[in-house]
Amino acid sequence: MTKKHASVITVLSVAAIALALLLSSRLWFRLDMTAGKLYTISQVSRHLADEIPDQVKISYFLSGKLQQLYPEPGEIIDLIREYAAYSRGKINFTTRDPAKDGIENDMQRLGIYPRQIQSIDRNEATVTSVYSGILIEYMDKVDVIPFIFSLETLEYDLTSRIRTLVSGKIREAGVIIADQSKALNRNYRNMGEILRMSGYKLREIYPDELMGDEIPAGLSEIIVIGGVDTLNEGMLYGIDRYIQSGGKVFFMLETFTPATETGSLEMRTLEDAGLLAMLRSYGVEVQRALVLDNSCLTITYQSAGAGGAPVIRLIRYPFWVSVTRAGGNPAHPITSAFAGVDMFWPNPLVLHETAGVEAVPLIFSTQDAWLMTKDISVNPDSAFMFTRENRETQGQKLLGAALSGRFPPYSGIPDINSSGEAASTAGTGSPDNGAESRIVVIGNGEFLNDEYLDSERNLTFFLSAADWLANDDDIISIRSRAAGINRLDKIIDSEKRDAAMTFARLLNTMAIPAAVLIFAVVFGIKRRKKTIG
Repeated sequence: MTKKHASVITVLSVAAIALALLLSSRLWFRLDMTAGKLYTISQVSRHLADEIPDQVKISYFLSGKLQQLYPEPGEIIDLIREYAAYSRGKINFTTRDPAKDGIENDMQRLGIYPRQIQSIDRNEATVTSVYSGILIEYMDKVDVIPFIFSLETLEYDLTSRIRTLVSGKIREAGVIIADQSKALNRNYRNMGEILRMSGYKLREIYPDELMGDEIPAGLSEIIVIGGVDTLNEGMLYGIDRYIQSGGKVFFMLETFTPATETGSLEMRTLEDAGLLAMLRSYGVEVQRALVLDNSCLTITYQSAGAGGAPVIRLIRYPFWVSVTRAGGNPAHPITSAFAGVDMFWPNPLVLHETAGVEAVPLIFSTQDAWLMTKDISVNPDSAFMFTRENRETQGQKLLGAALSGRFPPYSGIPDINSSGEAASTAGTGSPDNGAESRIVVIGNGEFLNDEYLDSERNLTFFLSAADWLANDDDIISIRSRAAGINRLDKIIDSEKRDAAMTFARLLNTMAIPAAVLIFAVVFGIKRRKKTIG
């Protein structure tokens, strides 16, 4: 090879590398080995550009200090770049350092707030304020993710927020907490927070506001928590009219409620003021019974020991049912990637055939579940009473269902005039003139109560249901895929669990040490033979 040929090859090689670097921002492939394909955007997000008439601008405000210390900001940048690459110019993406660009004073106005992190520089610990927020702009509308430091829900957040901005449809959920002793900001903060983080706006609706007044039609859906004994016919009128007009509702209710004010764990029976009857007319019945299951949570319980001294015990509590992955209906969008849920003193559901309504089971207990239908006793001190009806009621129980179609108006609700008084004894309308609607029913009023909530599984299921009610069926898969909940389902059968624990003890305390000892002896003998030889 001549010197001239070598020079030409060198120049061409450098040019090829330079062109490859220029094209790398647009052409690349990523081998994603994660179980949920966490680093690859879905088909829904790839085709998002088809829904965007004008350009969407995404600005990622990232502190350089944070990017130097952690890999997560780089992963976030790569994912948003993938959005831009698939958008065919419809999404413009920029990264800005607020400190470097001198715009820190503008961050709070945009709704992006700093977080403090601790770093060690030259053996000295320092606390630094950093930014990692995303601003999404479309024409004159904006949305903000105040702080992001994980890929887990980033794709869901971006796709849902871009879609909302482009469509102009505000996702606003109404929340009706029927128990006056509870409040959204006190008992359901986690529920409110996950809705807000997912781009929903919240409006709390008080039961008294339902008397003679209609629920605003602009709400994407309403969430009704409790109300069996408090929502009377006048209040149910507004909910029924909302459903007849095409409104979507998530019902979380129970027929028994814990009466903790007595100082011991007891259940109070709730008399139906109309809600149970209304749901029965729609095609779903909440039974007056409690579900118990061997697949359950462990609780800490204090009882009196010998001499009256308090004793704290850890017990498996069958009234706190742990629904496994196998307990979800994979054929329905809400539970297509079901991770399980925890339910606290749940009631079983029964579905009835109703003209114009499709009822689909969502959540099931295990086959080892049973019911308590009489002489309700949930106190762990009376555990001997838990299995009284086991033999005659054992079997899989339905705990949650989704209904869709044209719901018949509830005939038990009077027509309310403008003054809030009953004007007639029957509701108006018929199944033929009602609008298409959707309903989700969970037989558990404590399902999202912060007092009991101890995992993200319930919140993940709830948000999937909220999206389905809002008719965003396609982005449910994004949320479910990104949830990343890797909770291991427990071994339910006690004999199998004991056998597994015994095997683990033998393996770790005897088999592995014995194997190491045998290897050492064999290796020593072989080495000695070589030395002698």
